Amino acid sequence: MMIKKSWQVPRVLIPLALVAAAAAAFIAILDEVVEGDTRAIDAAIILAFRVPGNPADPIGPPWAEETMRDITALGSAPTLVIAVLAVFGFLALAKAWRLAIFTLAASGGGLVVSSLLKYTVDRPRPDLVPHGNLIYTSSFPSGHSMMSAVVYLTLAALVARLMQKKRLKSYALGIAMALTLLVGISRIYLGVHWPSDVLAGWAAGAAWALGCWLIARRIGLGGDEAR
Repeated sequence: MMIKKSWQVPRVLIPLALVAAAAAAFIAILDEVVEGDTRAIDAAIILAFRVPGNPADPIGPPWAEETMRDITALGSAPTLVIAVLAVFGFLALAKAWRLAIFTLAASGGGLVVSSLLKYTVDRPRPDLVPHGNLIYTSSFPSGHSMMSAVVYLTLAALVARLMQKKRLKSYALGIAMALTLLVGISRIYLGVHWPSDVLAGWAAGAAWALGCWLIARRIGLGGDEAR
């Protein structure tokens, strides 16, 4: 029994360390943004996505910009709400009510945190290039990037708890990470976010998703619940 417990400790400490690392990364980025130290690198990266000498024109063929708009929509509020409700409906039909409610709470809580951070920091949007997408809120952190991480990573982590095979777990998490990455890059490409906004959104979203996974694991959600 003692040997079994000694092997279980790292399985808890590793995600805890990842949560702490993601939270620390967010705080470090926030500190740099407040001090204005990210302005130069932020500007350089945004301009790298534009045709030299013509900041109004994103690099690549015309269809590339349209593709980026489609990708960025994957992190929009309507799309994420649909994804959460779809998973909620699936779990409800499977009579996994605790997991279904937890999914709503985790996603809704992430949205509240994202909105509070935006309101508190109140960073202006990039003014170097024309925006390739409509914007309504302040810039830091990127809501699309953070909520993509919150929703897709949380859903993938919770769904993975219903799976037995490691390759299926890895596939679910891999897809979630790819979607989160693409959404963040699209925000920079379209000129609606500073790169530091996106990095901060990824860090905050990852910390939230990992924290939710730990809570779900601690209270025993998943596993045999939906069988």
